[in-house]
Amino acid sequence: MSGGGGSAAEVAAVLVPLPVILPLCAAGLKLVIGARLERVQRFISAAVLLAVLVVSLVLLVTADRHGPQVMDAGGWPPPVGIVLVADRLSALMLVISSAVTLCVLVYSVGQGMADNDEATPLSVFHPSYLVLVAGVSDTFLAGDLFNLYVGFEIMLTASYVLLTIGGTLARIRAGATYAVVSLLSSVLFLTAVGVVYAATGTVTMAELPGRLDDLPHGVGAVIQVVLLGVFGIKAAVFPLAAWLPDSYPTAPAPVTAVFAGLLTKVGVYAMLRTQTLLFPGNRIADVLMVVALLSLLVGILGAVAQTDLKRLLSFTLVSHIGFMVFGIALATPQGVSGAIYYVAHHITVQTTLFLVAGLIERRSGTTDLQSLGGLTSLAPLLAVAFFVPAMNLAGIPPLSGFLGKLGLLRAGIADGGALAYVLVAGATLTSLLTLYALAKAWNLAFWRAPTPEMSVVGTVLDTAEGASPEEGDDGDGDENGAGADGTSGGPGRPSEEGARQPAGDAPDAGGAAAWGRAAGPGPAGGGGGPGRRGRRGKRRAVLPAVRRTTATFGGQEITTSTTLPVSMVGSTVALVVFGLAFTVLAGPMFGLTQRAAGELLARTPYVEAVMQR
Repeated sequence: MSGGGGSAAEVAAVLVPLPVILPLCAAGLKLVIGARLERVQRFISAAVLLAVLVVSLVLLVTADRHGPQVMDAGGWPPPVGIVLVADRLSALMLVISSAVTLCVLVYSVGQGMADNDEATPLSVFHPSYLVLVAGVSDTFLAGDLFNLYVGFEIMLTASYVLLTIGGTLARIRAGATYAVVSLLSSVLFLTAVGVVYAATGTVTMAELPGRLDDLPHGVGAVIQVVLLGVFGIKAAVFPLAAWLPDSYPTAPAPVTAVFAGLLTKVGVYAMLRTQTLLFPGNRIADVLMVVALLSLLVGILGAVAQTDLKRLLSFTLVSHIGFMVFGIALATPQGVSGAIYYVAHHITVQTTLFLVAGLIERRSGTTDLQSLGGLTSLAPLLAVAFFVPAMNLAGIPPLSGFLGKLGLLRAGIADGGALAYVLVAGATLTSLLTLYALAKAWNLAFWRAPTPEMSVVGTVLDTAEGASPEEGDDGDGDENGAGADGTSGGPGRPSEEGARQPAGDAPDAGGAAAWGRAAGPGPAGGGGGPGRRGRRGKRRAVLPAVRRTTATFGGQEITTSTTLPVSMVGSTVALVVFGLAFTVLAGPMFGLTQRAAGELLARTPYVEAVMQR
């Protein structure tokens, strides 16, 4: 273990592996416990992620003061052993990711409790989620290309489980697409690692700069292009992003949020790390600028055309990756600093917007903008929680989205190249179109008068593919409704919840009755108070006119309610405040990102810390 700066740095170096080890140990413990001791399991998950956040903060402060912190696994120095490195960039990414994943975990606990579906999130979701966090942390800390590959595989293995929780047809289809694309990128990555080792004799990133510089230009260019292709798939840059808008929106809200906010930024991080450390000199800057421009424009044009909020946000995600690639392509201290700041901002804001989309689905049963309306009066807190990060993403002054984009635009103008000026114009147009797309979503979902369905709460079923629920279901049970035996979904498909509890015995978090019936007496003609049971009677089921994929973990049904779970709303509001902190602390943040950019472009602090020269 090593790190400059005396005893404080040595203590920090001991902490380097903890963001990987703690979640893995907790995941194993939870798998052993199974679905028992629900409160204890929730406490374990939250406590571990809180500990990871604290450790990440310590590493960030130490790396900023004393330089990169290094841990040699098993005491074996590189190139033989595995090395983990926490410099300013990786420590900052750890802090942002651990804060976001902690809030999403709290949100998911509230959703599982509201769905009366504790078994699925405890026995499947939480262990997979902790493994995902460990994979993300390992990716940020990896000091060699093979360990970076291992981190990606840990992360992707967990993501396959999370994406298909519930086993609905839409989720299985989306998960299959995601798995095929991810496996392709993994094969390419492993091939690239093999080529790098064959050409240089090492995969330790601190040793590679000198050896790659000595390779023939063609060999180095091929390695660079292959690595950029792998990371481009994971970051969802154009034209490698076609899989994302169809894969992410089908997952439960917490999964979609953490995937959209965090997993794509892991690819951006890998691009930042390799382009600055392994391939300096801006060899293919023009190619990256073209990719950035196409990602900006194609993504935002796709967002403008959407009528579903989740798909709209998915396309804006693809678009705004272009801002980060723009900063990487410039390869100047100002450009790299702007890219780092924008990555940190975007992780928080994008995650928040997807959590809000989950709350909208919880309140109304859909994220189809044509079916929504009046949420400003029906759910004013939800309106504020959407409006603030939406304006932040659009880049309205003085929010952090504006500051990050301004930094990138200034870096592009300082570059002075023709392509840089084109990108400045494209980024400005993208910001305006982002504002238009989000303003349209705000107008349809929040500002216009509510539709009659928006004032009714009850159960929305996830029906069979292509089936339309019958309007006249009276609660007695048929192939599309939910009967007295608790069956729901498509023909012959029993609800997991119905198997555990008979109809009429399961109130939701807001008091609305479930199981394919309208709610009992209560606010807005729907839910009663907490703990009030819905009545079995002749009232019609509140069913959608078209097939909807629900946000529940089990994927069977969602009980809409005028009263949203406190933990879901609280964690979302916490992320809104966290996003605003990037505006309030913009000065110190930009100072940190500028120091991180200087460290990345200098390369020597990283190399010397790892090689102990």
